[in-house]
Amino acid sequence: MDVVERFLNYTRINSTTVPGAGHLPSSSGQTVLARLLAGELRALGLSVEERDHSIVVGTLPSNVMDKGRKIPTVAWVAHLDTSHEYNTDTHAQIIDYNGGDIVLNEALGVVMRAGEFPELERYVGDRIIVTDGTSLLGADNKSAIAEIMHAMQTLQSNPQIEHGDVKVVFVPDEEIGLLGAKALDVASLNADFAYTLDCCAIGEIVYENWNAGEFHITVRGQTAHPMSAKGKLRNAVLFAQQFISMLPAGERPEYTENREGYYWVKSIHGTVAEARIVLDIRDFTQAGFEHRRHFVQNLVESFNQLHGAQTVVSTYTPMYRNVAESLQGANRYPVDLALEAMRAIGVEPKSIPMRGGYDGAVLSEKGLPCPNLFCGAHNFHSLYEFLPVGSLIKASEMVVEILRRAANPDRG
Repeated sequence: MDVVERFLNYTRINSTTVPGAGHLPSSSGQTVLARLLAGELRALGLSVEERDHSIVVGTLPSNVMDKGRKIPTVAWVAHLDTSHEYNTDTHAQIIDYNGGDIVLNEALGVVMRAGEFPELERYVGDRIIVTDGTSLLGADNKSAIAEIMHAMQTLQSNPQIEHGDVKVVFVPDEEIGLLGAKALDVASLNADFAYTLDCCAIGEIVYENWNAGEFHITVRGQTAHPMSAKGKLRNAVLFAQQFISMLPAGERPEYTENREGYYWVKSIHGTVAEARIVLDIRDFTQAGFEHRRHFVQNLVESFNQLHGAQTVVSTYTPMYRNVAESLQGANRYPVDLALEAMRAIGVEPKSIPMRGGYDGAVLSEKGLPCPNLFCGAHNFHSLYEFLPVGSLIKASEMVVEILRRAANPDRG
């Protein structure tokens, strides 16, 4: 089975994550996909553990004959879920791209316009996998699953490629708080370092991402009938609106880029009696992140001084930290190894600060250094998500090359 066929097979399983489901995994499709992958890993000769929460851990033993040679154990991690912007089934299609706009769905008038997506120009002459304009493609993160699985197939078909012990790990519900990675028993992997393939265009590598936290804010009001509301009615909806307006207006996701942090109001709902706000904070530096956290906490206190004690209450939950803190010194090795491997297969690396989180941020904080590598896809979480076939193939080659170089550090 080639890597394209693998990817298309995985997209046919609807593994959309479900926010607020209250169980892990949040959707049954993730369990279906996990069981399929466990069977495929066994067919490739790996020993497999199907753990709680649909976490799958496969092990490919080292094939190096010289047992005195110290070779690191490398883990490859991908997530089973796809984002919840759309929960419809995926109907992927492959096009030979010769430039210009791509009609995804003629009947619905869904067109990916080259003027809006100039990155398409890089892939003229390549085949591109796209949607039919009614769903996500699911390349986030099924491209990574296909790339890792194909790499395992390559190693098994080419025993002359030396490699150390390899761990293949699939986890659920990355898209709703890195929940699978948080549930994973990292120590049980006995890995020296890990990689995720949860980044975008070919060549991109991430070893820096957000510090992230989340506030759940409850605003309390007081109901009254309009006929006698004067001096009595306290409108929680308007209080919530006022609270949001007191956040720095220019420090929102839609106004920031690169390493600029922000406050992100993700949801608001309620009534006159009570309104609730979900507010995320993001910053690349720990100092900047702490400033934002204290700003929100001080805003709560100030609001209560203005409108009365306990008008606003908040709870804060840390989400993940900047992986850069965990990839220093000796822990920088997996980054350098990946950079060398990319160049060896003809891919020019490009390090980017990731304006988001990924499973490796949690794994790194747990003590397993884990940079994030390209899977080759574009426009995550969008109807216009697409995956160039050439990038899909190169990502799988990168996995093999990293493992080969880890087993032969002096041979290049």
